[in-house]
Amino acid sequence: MRKIVIALSVLMALTSCVSKKEYAALEAKNKEIQDLLNSCTVKLNSCLEEKAGLAATAESYKQHNQDLISSSKDLTVLTTKGAENLEKSLESLKEKDLKISRLQDALTKKDSVTLALVTSLKGAVGINDPDIEINVEKGVVFISIADKLLFKSGSYEVSDKAKSVLAKVAKVVNDKPDFECMVEGHTDDVPYKSNGVLLDNWDLSVKRSTSIVRVLTNDLGVNPAKLIAAGRSSYVPLVANDSAENKSRNRRTRIVVMPKIDQFYDMIEKEMKKQAK
Repeated sequence: MRKIVIALSVLMALTSCVSKKEYAALEAKNKEIQDLLNSCTVKLNSCLEEKAGLAATAESYKQHNQDLISSSKDLTVLTTKGAENLEKSLESLKEKDLKISRLQDALTKKDSVTLALVTSLKGAVGINDPDIEINVEKGVVFISIADKLLFKSGSYEVSDKAKSVLAKVAKVVNDKPDFECMVEGHTDDVPYKSNGVLLDNWDLSVKRSTSIVRVLTNDLGVNPAKLIAAGRSSYVPLVANDSAENKSRNRRTRIVVMPKIDQFYDMIEKEMKKQAK
């Protein structure tokens, strides 16, 4: 694998920055990675079971040889067959331990990268602001920012207050060149009244996304090649749009941070291919 994009939400519409074909490719890549992790977990569990069985067999041979030693009263005697079987069992157990160790190392490194990213973002952005949420889902980091920090009602012009928040996010992203970010705009279900430029909530969510992308690139120095702009309109709400408070929660911008950890998945893939032979 050359490049990994993890845990993308099912996007229902993309801006001019993201074609349906490109988004479908991202979605397919995410599914491929998840399938690989699932296969890896199944294989790891199987290896652990085989390890336990081999350990029991080795113990049985050890006990058998000890019985032979006790009965013969000669501690230097070990049957040739028993010794060969014991040696084979121990060697097989050693190989299983090595395979398990490789798989666990790959998964641990991937989790370590994600944990380090979350820690960096929380330290830079701050975790005490109720309007900013940072969490991890299936190895992908999500930063959700309430629209009241970013835009005025019905507007897609980024506020000065928002720029200070985005500057903190940009610093973390710029410090880590192997990250990509997707900026998702979300609205509530109140129909947007067309102003001749924007037609509906789809346009508003997309325009807000591209506005933030422009701030990140033009004002904060983020590499445009690392950014993806997307709009979700009102179709992925956090809660039901049945109150003013809930509508406010659903109006948000989500920044999806996706570390490039191809080398770790490559390690897993190579090990799985070895065991499949």
